[in-house]
Amino acid sequence: MHFMKPEEMWDKSLGGEDTSNELTHWGGNLCYVVVGAICKVCWRYKVINRKNLRDFKGKCGVLVASNHTSYLDVVLMYCASRPSQWLRFIARDTLFKAGHGWLGQAISRAGAFPIKRGTADRTCLKRAAKHLKNKEVVGILPEGSRRNKGSMKPTVNAGAAFIVRMAGNVPILPMTVRNAEKVKNKGERIHFPKIYVEYGDPVLLQDFDFLPKADRLEACTWYVLRECYALFYEIAPEKVDMASLFPDDKDYTAVFAEHPIPRHTTAEAIKAWEELQG
Repeated sequence: MHFMKPEEMWDKSLGGEDTSNELTHWGGNLCYVVVGAICKVCWRYKVINRKNLRDFKGKCGVLVASNHTSYLDVVLMYCASRPSQWLRFIARDTLFKAGHGWLGQAISRAGAFPIKRGTADRTCLKRAAKHLKNKEVVGILPEGSRRNKGSMKPTVNAGAAFIVRMAGNVPILPMTVRNAEKVKNKGERIHFPKIYVEYGDPVLLQDFDFLPKADRLEACTWYVLRECYALFYEIAPEKVDMASLFPDDKDYTAVFAEHPIPRHTTAEAIKAWEELQG
């Protein structure tokens, strides 16, 4: 058993097509067994529409994106993909130094790699694109901070769509984690609501080509986040009040009302990606 430094693990493959330099599975499996069991017992989490993720396995990389209301979002995103798929999470760099480095060791073993929050971290973006090109699953929280709880204000970060473009236009899969935000509020005891993880329909970056180049990446990420919040609130995407959720960002509601984005099945998204590869 070899305890590599976290930075030695970030560029290794995990669950992808090329396994010649793959990260060993024992650490990630141990994390899943322990953490997954705790989440199952305490919050009885249920996964809805997991087939939308499973159908990508071995065929195409996919960027899984979720809104962010709780620290548990990350945990449940990871658990929902296991045991047959590995979700490689993009996590803020400070987490890798927490607990005298032990947390960094654990989450790196599970496939996570860091991003310097609030910066254009090209190293992270290139690493994510490389894993996606290897037909791996990468997870991201485009808002960048927990809503109503984090130290930073949530915003529409175009980095998610930028990664997809770097990776050859792999699909984006919106998802949400419901009720995790009810587990712990400041000054209150821990609660144990039933948590639901739900996947939506895949989104394709090329469907936004009708927009000016300057708007495409931001508009795509905005649309993906609206899909996430539609799952979160269990309403139609058109009914999500994005202007209230992101008051400092451009509102594309009228744009997509006039030019609806087509909906795709996972099979259609994979076929579209294959056609782009020639």
